[in-house]
Amino acid sequence: MSKAQSKPEVEKPEIEEVEDDQLNRAIEELRGVLSEEEKRPSAGGAATAAGNSSVIFGIPVEVQIVLGSTEMPVSELMALQKGSTVALDRRIGEPVDVVVNGRRIARGEITVLESDPSRFGIRLTEIVAATKSA
Repeated sequence: MSKAQSKPEVEKPEIEEVEDDQLNRAIEELRGVLSEEEKRPSAGGAATAAGNSSVIFGIPVEVQIVLGSTEMPVSELMALQKGSTVALDRRIGEPVDVVVNGRRIARGEITVLESDPSRFGIRLTEIVAATKSA
């Protein structure tokens, strides 16, 4: 094989599907392990399950609330200034996406916090079911 020959490129959607399948399997496996440990009736089992759960539950994840998106040419992007308005692909009142580590896990509606009216939050209206892989 010569250096001039290149390896065939794999399309990104296929890679993303494989990564999604792997992530789904890992999540389901983790849920199964945690539920099995919680059900075990051993003397140290409760402490072990609680210890393992605290390790898992302590892992930080990135949570994003996606109001919408848009596409624009680089020339328009470079022309943006303070005060510019960018139109998004969603309308007022449409649900927003809740994304964790790049994966949409839920949808919700924007709401004002009762405890602090100067802040807003998201009321979840739909939890996206994990897809099972074969």
